[in-house]
Amino acid sequence: MQEEINNTGFKLTKGRKSIIFPCAFVIFIWLVYLSQTAYNIPFAHYGILPRTIRGLSGILSAPLIHADLSHIISNTPTLLILSVTVIYFYPDSSLKVLASIYLLTGVLVWLFARPVYHLGASGIVYGLLGFLFFSGVFRRDNRSIAIALLITFLYGGLIWGVLPGAQGISWESHLFGGFSGIIVAFIFRKHDPYIKYDWEKEEIPDENNPG
Repeated sequence: MQEEINNTGFKLTKGRKSIIFPCAFVIFIWLVYLSQTAYNIPFAHYGILPRTIRGLSGILSAPLIHADLSHIISNTPTLLILSVTVIYFYPDSSLKVLASIYLLTGVLVWLFARPVYHLGASGIVYGLLGFLFFSGVFRRDNRSIAIALLITFLYGGLIWGVLPGAQGISWESHLFGGFSGIIVAFIFRKHDPYIKYDWEKEEIPDENNPG
């Protein structure tokens, strides 16, 4: 009985931890958006301007800035769901994963994207998608494969976002975000090892006792 209580307590604590950070980050980007709207701040200048010194600061600030209400609304639910998923299922490496995707995406955009301002959290969204899908490819355990299949089912249509398309959309952020997710999934493929439940373990037949 005591063991069941402890296990339940662990799960609740794990669940709370997986929600607190993503919610705090989403609330923060909304506060930034409301502030820039209320005070008419020229937000575009805080984005990434590739291959310029002043654009370097955008590596940190660009994911926090959004062009308009529809932009931030489109990113919010997916960012929240994917962040919670990463933190819940990969708790030991999750903060390193999130930080790596955040920074690597920005660096690649700064190095290789078109010379226009790039902003918004969609690069992180695609980074998380890439990480969760390719973690299933690299790890090949039941948990990671199941998550990869679910991600494909829910968000597979977003793959078209990495191609040049609608005007005003930073497809480079999507592309390099996804690429960053793949790199990070490979680097952290041996972290947070999956422990099989008893019912998942194959029983080896005893030759001396076939019955």
